[in-house]
Amino acid sequence: MIKPVLLWTDALLLLLVIVVVVFIAYARSRPHIRAPWKRVFTGRIAAAAGVLLLAYVLLGLLDSLHFRLPLEGGSAGEMHYAGEVLSVLDVLAGPVRTHIEKTYSAPFATHLFSMETMESADGRQVRGYPRLAWGGRHLRNPERERAGDILLRSGRAFVWALCATALLFLLTALLLSRREPAGINGMLMAMLFSRTAAPWRAILGTVFVLLLLVMLAVNLAPAYHVLGTDKVGQDVFYLSLKSIRTGLLIGTLTTLVMLPFAIFLGIVAGYARGWIDDVVQYVYTTLNSIPHVLLIAAAILMLQVYIANHPEYFETTLERADIRLLFLCIILGITSWSGLCRLLRGESLKLREADYIQAAVAFGVPHTRIISRHILPNVMHIVLITVVLDFSGLVLAEAVLSYVGVGVDSTTNSWGNMINSARLEMAREPVVWWSLLSAFLFMFVLVLAANLFSDAVRDAFDPRLRRN
Repeated sequence: MIKPVLLWTDALLLLLVIVVVVFIAYARSRPHIRAPWKRVFTGRIAAAAGVLLLAYVLLGLLDSLHFRLPLEGGSAGEMHYAGEVLSVLDVLAGPVRTHIEKTYSAPFATHLFSMETMESADGRQVRGYPRLAWGGRHLRNPERERAGDILLRSGRAFVWALCATALLFLLTALLLSRREPAGINGMLMAMLFSRTAAPWRAILGTVFVLLLLVMLAVNLAPAYHVLGTDKVGQDVFYLSLKSIRTGLLIGTLTTLVMLPFAIFLGIVAGYARGWIDDVVQYVYTTLNSIPHVLLIAAAILMLQVYIANHPEYFETTLERADIRLLFLCIILGITSWSGLCRLLRGESLKLREADYIQAAVAFGVPHTRIISRHILPNVMHIVLITVVLDFSGLVLAEAVLSYVGVGVDSTTNSWGNMINSARLEMAREPVVWWSLLSAFLFMFVLVLAANLFSDAVRDAFDPRLRRN
């Protein structure tokens, strides 16, 4: 029987998912909240970006369900478990995780990237490129068979993705036709020619691209290293997938830490004014004067000393790396709340002078009720817009911090660590370029989708843009 493992970041991510589900249920019953979100998903670009973000979130959640496998041959009545902590994504990856080569190999290669001394059939020592242990091992003659095999597997993936998308298209039309008098045929034509409120053609087109990538991975990844291998022979495609969870955690958990400071201090400073406003301004001005990289480096070094002095608190290396990731999110949240706090302070100063707020004060309404019922709801659009816009910046911040050596633990899979390790690879001759390109592509798609989605959220929730 497997042993579930709940890391700190797993628990916080689960809490965040619960909060999002509760918010969706709450927003569905509030027309003034539901209407802006409907406007967000009426745009084709925003809908496609939302589908991409949902795919990233799904991969991150699969990589957050951790467990340990039991060991065989344990004593009677006592179960022992392996020291390695796996996730559901590791199980789904299957041979992509376990097929480890000796060292570098290029994408779709069947031989190592570096020349080695080998023994020929007649016993002589020759220099050459050895065959990979796993990549293309099913091919008898790689030079002749590789191109045809890749083309055949890609065609099979295309057919599978096309069939799955067509089935999904029919099921969606069937569900939507129950609310419309046109029937399923009319709904199919309306979806195909973009005559519906939601951009279903853009959504299903994005789903087809994602399904095609999944089917390509299912057909090609077990037989080839589609994005090559790194210095120790690990599959770069697998490392890129594992890095998604780190990027999402940096973007989301940092927001959870940042929001309480920014919302409470910003609203209180703008509403109370006087000496409270002066103190809050002094705090975030002082915090902004400290170089954030130095503050993060000092905090991470303190945590490393604590972990080294108390190894009994962490059973596995994953738990040690996880606590460092959580601590990095906390430090980033503490150092990044001042911008939103300043915006909320300015908006609260303006709202405080509104007639309905002045009337509430004159009638003796408690200040806490005024803040919770009148101030907070009217600044939530700023909070939402800022959070979505800051997400991509936080993902990029992890890459920069890991590059300079004060980011996540070196054993944690992240795009920053991949870029950091690619520094020396780019200085090789010939150049090992695929690790850097893989990290760049995965991070680029996530950041681009977040930016496009945040633009749509800003347009839908900003009152000034809605009036225009």
